[in-house]
Amino acid sequence: MRNVSALPALRTNKPLLLLGGRENTLSVTRSLGKKGVPVYVMAPKNCAAHYSRYCRKSWVVPEGTIEEDFYQQQLLESHIPTELSNALVFTCSDRAITFVAHFQNELKNRFELEITPPELHNSLLDKQTTLAMAKEAGCDIPAYWHIETISDIERHITSITFPVLIKPIHSHKFESEFRVKLLLVNGPKELFRQAERVLSAGIAFMLCEHIPGPDSLLSSYYTYIDDDSKEYFAFTKRIIRRSPKNFGRGSLHATQWLPETAEAGQRFFRGINFKGLGNVEFKRDPRDGKLKIIECNARFTAAQEHVLQSGVDIAELIYRHRTGQECQEIEGYREHLYYWYWDDDFDAYRDLRKSGEITFFEWFRSWQHPKVFPYWSWIDLPPFLFMFKKNVMPRFSKIFTSRPAR
Repeated sequence: MRNVSALPALRTNKPLLLLGGRENTLSVTRSLGKKGVPVYVMAPKNCAAHYSRYCRKSWVVPEGTIEEDFYQQQLLESHIPTELSNALVFTCSDRAITFVAHFQNELKNRFELEITPPELHNSLLDKQTTLAMAKEAGCDIPAYWHIETISDIERHITSITFPVLIKPIHSHKFESEFRVKLLLVNGPKELFRQAERVLSAGIAFMLCEHIPGPDSLLSSYYTYIDDDSKEYFAFTKRIIRRSPKNFGRGSLHATQWLPETAEAGQRFFRGINFKGLGNVEFKRDPRDGKLKIIECNARFTAAQEHVLQSGVDIAELIYRHRTGQECQEIEGYREHLYYWYWDDDFDAYRDLRKSGEITFFEWFRSWQHPKVFPYWSWIDLPPFLFMFKKNVMPRFSKIFTSRPAR
């Protein structure tokens, strides 16, 4: 890991505005807030960073309001709050990226923005374009089919292998409408029915080959690349379980150096001439043994606290870089550190146990590793208490209210 003492003390005079996000926003708020950076948050109500002691001030996106519209109103159509004058802006959600990319010219006259070009941000938000870019960069990808109408499915139906994924072009739009990331369909009749449903909602999608195998075949690569193509760190981790299985978020992650994942990630980012913070996710296809790209996120991810506590402080690195302070490459990190969403992982265990894929002892053994929790901090309890009330208390309430009366 880097020798922190070798760097000059962090200058913290530049305010930081975090747009959108959830646990990633909280992690960045704590990381830089502890160091004295004035951190401000503008995000939906479910972002726990609003309640952190390290958040100087926050603006909550009202329920029923589109995030991008709220950001536009607060940052472009009204007087900028004094505390945000010339602030550095970090985007922590796809909707925040969409807003900043669309209003790049107007925003850069008022704020300091990230270095990823807006056109590249837009391309990486488009899941189909991402796969096309990956293929051109020489990376392995799952097969996919471009779909605009039902007739496109009819034209491709003989080449489509089932099960197949209805995968949205823009995930955040699809999740807002259907509350899931994608749809798995097992046959032609179901495909036509679900495709009509998605098309009628006006949401663009592609059909994407479903890579079989357990979630433990997933891995990802993180890096930060400056304008001169200098790469400041290389970080890999793997997924152990997800909830729901195959299609949910990772409920248990582990840091581990994976040379093949790193090589594939570097090939992808070099091939698309990437600049900024990037994370690319792969799944190893058990049919041919190849790592195939699933998606790319050019922002802080939900596992930001995991990366931070393993010894890679991405937030400080980018803050230093964007404020003209000395930076240095980060070499190495703590491996076999687990990142645990314990409530989701219990759901994952329960589902896997039903299908005979795990025993209680096997699940229990995963508790024995050093762990990081997304929201927990002894010195900053309100965010944890907020999420406990929001996510855990309803579970207890459901258990007790569902018990049959005696």
